Amino acid sequence: MADRGSVQFMKPPSQPFSKRRGFSSQPKEIIIREDAPKNLRTFVLLTVKDELGFQWSLLRQVLCQVLRELPDENNWTEDPNIRYEVEDLLTACDWFKVYDFIEALHVHFAECDHDTDSSFAPRFADEINSFFIEKGIGWQLVNGAVEMRGDEAFEGTVKTAVAVLERNEKPTAAGHLRFSIAALSARPKANTSGAVALATNAVECVLGKITGQAMTLGKYLDKHPSLFHPALKKGLDGVYGYASDEGARHGKEGTEPTAEEAEFTVAVCAATCTLLTRTHPK
Repeated sequence: MADRGSVQFMKPPSQPFSKRRGFSSQPKEIIIREDAPKNLRTFVLLTVKDELGFQWSLLRQVLCQVLRELPDENNWTEDPNIRYEVEDLLTACDWFKVYDFIEALHVHFAECDHDTDSSFAPRFADEINSFFIEKGIGWQLVNGAVEMRGDEAFEGTVKTAVAVLERNEKPTAAGHLRFSIAALSARPKANTSGAVALATNAVECVLGKITGQAMTLGKYLDKHPSLFHPALKKGLDGVYGYASDEGARHGKEGTEPTAEEAEFTVAVCAATCTLLTRTHPK
């Protein structure tokens, strides 16, 4: 029996209150893309060390491989020597290397899960993605790869389009949309021209499947003037005109869409793929 006045320490719950009760904050506006702020760098280390319980020497091994650095052979104690080394390396590296480190950690955790029947990788991905959402960071860890994350409307539009295309046996168009996201996810600089070109190609793949011939969206709209409202037709024509004017589809020198313009175009093309697939004339 414990002495009166003694403090009894209980084991903390496996999940915090908010997760146990299903509470979450509203996703914040995306304000960070081409950066890895200090709080993210710190959070990655704390999550791995506190949540997953990995040693500093293992973190140093993974990080040094990402950064192509040699570990300091003069550091041999886990804490504080190796811990300080890891913290210094991660603090000083380029922003995009932080996301490379996150991917490398996920690979390592997935290998551990395979060998030990544990769940390190999904737990790590869940923690990282929650942090991205809470802090307005425009990235997400999906199947071990850090990809561009848009707002909820963008994410919903693209995911719906890919699902609809795959269900309707249009894998090439679905692949173009996936590759457009990969182009937007390129680091350290997004391939915005490539993203727009791939998204418009997805639309043309759908049209080819529907009509049985190579066809641009403009020609299809002219052939079926009653299929869309005139205002919607004008808007879709405008997206293709923009893509061509910016050089994204025809390789015009010295022109490149902004990230915001490319993201908008990808979303419009994804929505167009969904609409065409669901409503095209038989």
